[in-house]
Amino acid sequence: MISDLKPYPAYKDSGVLWLGEVPEKWDILPAFAVYKPRQVKNKGMLEKAVLSLSYGRIIVKPSEKLRGLVPESFETYQIIDPGNIIVRTTDLQNDHTSLRIGHSKDRGIITSAYMCLETTDRVSNEFGYQFLNTYDLLKIIYGFGSGLRQNLDFADIKRMPVLVPSKDEQSAIVRFLDHADRRIKHYIRAKQKLIRLLEEQKQGIISRAVTRGLPSTSSGQATPNVRLKPSGVEWLGDVPEHWEVKRLKWVTRLQRGYDLPAEERIRGSFRVVSSGGTIGTHSESQSNGPGVVIGRYGSTDAVFFIESDFWPHNTALFVTDFQGNRPRWCYFMLRTISKADHSGKSAVPGVDRKDLYEIEVAVPPVDEQDTIVSEIENALEWLDRAVTGTQREISLLREYHTRLIADVVTGKLDVREAAAKLPDETDELGDEGSLSGGEDDTEGTDLDAVPEEAEA
Repeated sequence: MISDLKPYPAYKDSGVLWLGEVPEKWDILPAFAVYKPRQVKNKGMLEKAVLSLSYGRIIVKPSEKLRGLVPESFETYQIIDPGNIIVRTTDLQNDHTSLRIGHSKDRGIITSAYMCLETTDRVSNEFGYQFLNTYDLLKIIYGFGSGLRQNLDFADIKRMPVLVPSKDEQSAIVRFLDHADRRIKHYIRAKQKLIRLLEEQKQGIISRAVTRGLPSTSSGQATPNVRLKPSGVEWLGDVPEHWEVKRLKWVTRLQRGYDLPAEERIRGSFRVVSSGGTIGTHSESQSNGPGVVIGRYGSTDAVFFIESDFWPHNTALFVTDFQGNRPRWCYFMLRTISKADHSGKSAVPGVDRKDLYEIEVAVPPVDEQDTIVSEIENALEWLDRAVTGTQREISLLREYHTRLIADVVTGKLDVREAAAKLPDETDELGDEGSLSGGEDDTEGTDLDAVPEEAEA
């Protein structure tokens, strides 16, 4: 397929710096000749099929995310139909990723803060989406924003240049990109599955070492069999006879982190660590390193080891006293306990340190903690390299995907011959959505990392 891609036979100057030369026979039209704004007020649909832009896809919001909203609030929403192009137009200065363009496949309602567009008869609906998607991926469209919040209105983009090939070429481009999307998404899902398997293997090594001791020494020789005793704790089972079983409160002391809104952070040398990991830096710290941070809300099973001084965020708990235990061993130990069993039952799960304190853990002597840490790190070294390498491969696939879309939609590559050779397929790889966004079975798997659902 790739071998069939080649430049067009003749080009012309587009007069637009970032577009450069474009195929000679393609038209260059202002956006108002290709797109038209649409806003149909919500009358009669109320809260049925509330839609949202998430990872570059228009999805139906789950009912639990609608709790607390009164039906009257949906009267301000707009109705969108299949084929409508949705643009998230707000807070552009805070956007560090793309995926602000969605192509609706459902009829429903969406907040009026989104811009809803239809295409004119100059382009197919699918090509019109792909062109705006290119502007999104390359972040060209956001240079047209205005105002303190850099919000977009159709008046801001109505003269934006749009390339318009023939209808046959539009069909070929859409066909080719749909095919490429499915293939690349399939590759990325396979690599993400590999990462999950590697992470499970890492967790198994940590759990075995922390709860049962070491099966071998760093020299590779088997250690003498260690006598075990019943721990009296269901999740622990038998533990080495000379280890102590203690409640967590006698192993580590935990404290809630400190509030630090993004607008109050001053970029500095100290990491700000939340329930999901590092979210930025600050000029001051609130805890000395080495330290351990665990998720308090949302990512209740996340545990992070911080080498140097840091600022623990109020969405997390951090260890204030290791009570004579090795910090690195405490980090691995906290990765083995089931904090989810002690999280709250609200829509946003959270853990209370008083509940965590009641969890019983097996504690080896301090010198043995050092040996356990060393053995775990040796065992994890090759797995960490495998994960890092696979993540790099995913990153390269994402970069390739973005470049491919841009080169095809802007006419740098002629895909007509390649598209004509593609087999008729009924999505044998599954309905995985467009590769400019999407989610896998368990987490967001967009091709441009997005930290959370994009809400207008």
